Amino acid sequence: MEGKTLSPSRRLYDRGLRALLYLCGFLTCALLVLIIGYIFYRGVPYITIPLLTSESSYIKDTIGILPNILNTLYLVLLAMVIVLPLGVGAAIYLTEYASNRKLVSMIEFATETLTGIPSIIFGLVGMLFFIQLMGWKTGVLAGGLTLVVMILPTIVRTTQESLKTVPNSYREGSLALGAGKWHMIRTVVLPNAIDGIVTGCILAVGRIVGESAALLYTAGFGLVLNDFFTSLEASSASLTVALYVYASERGETNVAFAIATILMVLTLVINLSASLVGKKLKK
Repeated sequence: MEGKTLSPSRRLYDRGLRALLYLCGFLTCALLVLIIGYIFYRGVPYITIPLLTSESSYIKDTIGILPNILNTLYLVLLAMVIVLPLGVGAAIYLTEYASNRKLVSMIEFATETLTGIPSIIFGLVGMLFFIQLMGWKTGVLAGGLTLVVMILPTIVRTTQESLKTVPNSYREGSLALGAGKWHMIRTVVLPNAIDGIVTGCILAVGRIVGESAALLYTAGFGLVLNDFFTSLEASSASLTVALYVYASERGETNVAFAIATILMVLTLVINLSASLVGKKLKK
């Protein structure tokens, strides 16, 4: 087959498919740039220092989103501190230690099923369990634990797939040199799988920052500035919930676009930070 030239119809077909591929890629990038550009165009002019450094007040007739920024950071911090040890530990056990393959297959199927459940279902379940059954108040604690249940399957599956990409020869070589199994996992397997773990963290953080449906039922609508421990059981609206409130209930479309811009910037900063941390850990 080497040296055989393609027929004119075949060359035309290949060029048409390549052009179609480039067109689809261009349209996708153009749509992304258009959406981001429009949000920045509408939101940036309304981002002011008072908006970022104050809280909303009905008496003073002012709007501030500092409580919502802090509540979003509280949710990210609480959820990731809990879900990372659980998710990575579960993935390590399922990949490196578990011997019952049927049980592992069932757990993998369950995690994949959970990733497809709508977030509002998690919110309803979180409200029923944490607030009504456990008797907690709406706040960062109930919202954060609901988010943990939501993003745990993502962390487990991405970490599992990353661990499976590490060649078995690395494991065998480490064990042949006399290393114990946990030492082998900690010093050989995990450093080579760090990229997948960081990817899972980025996906999880993106879902936390962009989540609103689940938090409406568990974290609440509160726009009051609270410290971390007070916000655990005090109604605390995240940025996405505040965006919903200002856009749909108050009719403050300009503020909603400003919050959307801040959300995009915050997500970008968190993702870049996670990538840099992952690179440092890999070294």
